[in-house]
Amino acid sequence: MKDIYILGIESSCDETSCSIVKNGREELATVISSQIDIHKNYGGVVPEIASRQHVKNITMVIEECLEQAKMKMTDIDAIAVTYGPGLIGSLLIGLEAAKTLAYIYDKPLVPVHHIAGHIYANNLVKEMHFPLLSLVISGGHTELVYMRDHLNFEKLGGTLDDAVGECYDKVARVVGIPYPGGPQIDKLAHIGKVNYKLPSPLNDDSYNFSFSGLKSAVINLNHNEEQKGHSLNKEDLAASFQKVVVDTLCKRVEKAISEKEIKYFVTAGGVAANSDIRSALAQICDENHIEYSFPSIKYCTDNAAMIASAGYYYYINGRTATLDINAQSSVDLY
Repeated sequence: MKDIYILGIESSCDETSCSIVKNGREELATVISSQIDIHKNYGGVVPEIASRQHVKNITMVIEECLEQAKMKMTDIDAIAVTYGPGLIGSLLIGLEAAKTLAYIYDKPLVPVHHIAGHIYANNLVKEMHFPLLSLVISGGHTELVYMRDHLNFEKLGGTLDDAVGECYDKVARVVGIPYPGGPQIDKLAHIGKVNYKLPSPLNDDSYNFSFSGLKSAVINLNHNEEQKGHSLNKEDLAASFQKVVVDTLCKRVEKAISEKEIKYFVTAGGVAANSDIRSALAQICDENHIEYSFPSIKYCTDNAAMIASAGYYYYINGRTATLDINAQSSVDLY
């Protein structure tokens, strides 16, 4: 069987990335130009600045990726690109670059949903098996996704308000931790103790999530301590906050495992790098004799390797697009 080489492009937020993946599983080269140092000055991503940086970086990133892989565009079978969801200005830069390459080199254009890419990041670590349950946890998404086969996505539940990663960053901001706050909260949680009482959000029997109440509880707690002339213990708050998050995520995963036929479990998204979340989910899978994998830390945040991996399965299933496809800031995976 002929090997298939997919060039992937990702620009949905503040990372400009290009990758070449062989047969959906073997990463040959990945280049990422990150904008974290720019946006941390503003406490979060500024869409207009992100778009301008993508314009500056996109050509350089693609050329460097091809050079690292020691390949030419003529060696590529198809071009996969994130078309949504994401920041519309950022998406357009990557999509227009992919369209241009597809037109000049007469290559198929493969549109990839950003969340599908995050799920398929796991396929670069270990081949996924079905039926599969994925917990998608990032700055913009918190969803439980059930898959009976490749590209067969069923949403069991999702966040009704804030995504878990967004909640991490807002809690970090309350206690004076700079953006991005999630990794720092995780580190502090291992130092502190669970000494603050915080509510369990959306404590019902659904598959849905809600983190706005937890965020508000931290804001109120901080305000009350300030009124008393006290300050929060950052380590203890991090430990208390993270325990509620882990318990909330695990409750939904355990419910799905008890009610669905599941042979394989994966996590996806930036928050999948969190050490306590990984440990708790691994324990659940071990107890229920379910095979699982977590994406490598480098595949948790936005990258083009995950887009190229998912793009391979879209491509071999004939799901390509014409050059009039447009970017979409909000688009349903299901």
